[in-house]
Amino acid sequence: MSGFFAVPPLFFAIAFVFSMLGMGGSQLYIPILFWMGMDFKTEAIPLGMLLNVVNSSSAAVTYAREKLINWRVAIPFGLTMVAFAPVGTWLNVRLPVKPLLLFFALFTAAAAVLMLSGWKPAKGEMSPRGRVILGLTAGSALGLIAGLIGRGGGSFVVPLLYTAGLDAQAAAASSALVVTGSGLSSFVSHIVVAAAPRWDIWIAAVASVFLGSQLGSRVMAVRLKSRHVKMVFGIVLLGVAALIIIKDVG
Repeated sequence: MSGFFAVPPLFFAIAFVFSMLGMGGSQLYIPILFWMGMDFKTEAIPLGMLLNVVNSSSAAVTYAREKLINWRVAIPFGLTMVAFAPVGTWLNVRLPVKPLLLFFALFTAAAAVLMLSGWKPAKGEMSPRGRVILGLTAGSALGLIAGLIGRGGGSFVVPLLYTAGLDAQAAAASSALVVTGSGLSSFVSHIVVAAAPRWDIWIAAVASVFLGSQLGSRVMAVRLKSRHVKMVFGIVLLGVAALIIIKDVG
């Protein structure tokens, strides 16, 4: 795997930033691992989802200690995503690689546009019944995507949690919990069909992501504004999507 020595510092930086946004970071881990020589379906996605879980779960623990998670909203949302991720994995092993790469790229681009637009739905406390409907519909769709292309869905979970009436900080913190559930379900589903792990790479990547997420979540917990961070990473995600389409799909 070429460029192995770049993995720990690069993934530390990704985890640091994405933990502040309530996202796992698989939208960057997976294409980077793929470009470094890992097979997209059997190696890059499983390891990318493991890193996604390490990042989001580590951040979620910090946010839970700081009492930032809205459990009543996050738990129904997360459970639905957990249930549908294996369905996406079932589709993944039956589809050719290029359509999956294209869908991954388009999903990444859509997430980038959402981040760059600064769009927020009209704020207002959603009723308990509305939260259940949100969890069942959006959670099932995002869970399916999580299993299909190895994404936790945090880029879309955060604005949907705005819809449920959460403020920006609570939405990011609650998203970390939701993404942990969907990512874990997707990882377990994918590891069944994954090749034998390259333990040196897996251990180094997991350690760097854990450290980055711990630092990033602690910084966010003291109310760091993420507007500029979102702008930078929105641009990065657009670049990643474009590279996948040009280099690997076209």
